[in-house]
Amino acid sequence: MKTFSDLGISDTFIKALEENNIIVPTAIQVQAIPFLVNQGTDFIGQAQTGTGKTAAYGLPILQAIYTENPKIQALILAPTRELGQQIAKQLFKFSKYSEKKIFVESITGGKKIDEQIAALKRPTHIVVSTPGRLVDLLERKAIDLSSIKTIVLDEADEMLSFGFKKELDTILSYTAGKRHTWLFSATMPQGIKAIIAKYLSQSATKIEANKHDVINKSIDHKYVICERNDKPKILSRFLKKQGDNRGIVFCRSRADTQAVAEKLISEKFNACALHGDLMQKEREKIMRAFKNTKLQILVATDIAARGIDVNELAYVVHYTLPDQIEYYTHRSGRTARAGLKGISLCLVDQRDIADLKIIERDLDISIKEIIL
Repeated sequence: MKTFSDLGISDTFIKALEENNIIVPTAIQVQAIPFLVNQGTDFIGQAQTGTGKTAAYGLPILQAIYTENPKIQALILAPTRELGQQIAKQLFKFSKYSEKKIFVESITGGKKIDEQIAALKRPTHIVVSTPGRLVDLLERKAIDLSSIKTIVLDEADEMLSFGFKKELDTILSYTAGKRHTWLFSATMPQGIKAIIAKYLSQSATKIEANKHDVINKSIDHKYVICERNDKPKILSRFLKKQGDNRGIVFCRSRADTQAVAEKLISEKFNACALHGDLMQKEREKIMRAFKNTKLQILVATDIAARGIDVNELAYVVHYTLPDQIEYYTHRSGRTARAGLKGISLCLVDQRDIADLKIIERDLDISIKEIIL
């Protein structure tokens, strides 16, 4: 069994990992870290959600930072502000015992840009940003990327799904020839392949952790056939059987998210809605409550749920099927983390069965019908 020391990580960072109960490297970490530490050239890593991708690229970046240089040396792009903030927090935890201070700045939407511009005037070694906010800063000439050695595209498929192709083109064109690009993604849709072909070296190293397991094998995939009007009743029945277990209910629209949450609350479930219509402070408050186990059930849209990293979720419910297969992968990856089991339950009517079969075929999984 490999250790982080075997992978080339220094004792300074290993001490912080152990403090955060990160002891045994995951498959993506075992395969990626030695290359990123020793070569660090263009890299493509494919691994399912929740497999430790942040540490896989974060530790090599931290280890390569030259702290005497106060300029930005690494840029990490994430699809949502929540994920960006989470990445920055993890990098801060990993570098707790570093001999010299490594400065990480989270630059995302939802915060005052003037304050972020002021923060970037301080020594900054690593920037974690959403694509839209970074383009804003570039257009204002408020960020200096002349010293960066590495760009990481984290959850690259999600960035395309959220409509950031134009921004990614702008950023990657702006920094062309000055850096290595490390791309991490759970899936490889055509848009990602186009980015790889255009911006990464033809000799880029590619790894697929658990290449035959795009979906975690510890997830039990199930579905219930029910009419739309019966979904609230079926959902309630399932949640009651779950007892004190925690999980996420996914809806495609903000309206459904709010309606489902209100229905559950009226039935005395400890639930709350998370969607894009909420103020940033409200969203952060809800996510803190969910992570701290004060909130049992989160009802969320796909976009709002990105960046939630909670290991002990027993289930996810697809109240409505996602409109992209990649979303099924990301949704289901919220459960069965850290070696635990989990349930992915779809509530479908007869019109959804064809879509369900496509998900089964494309992801090579079996989704079994149950009666509730």
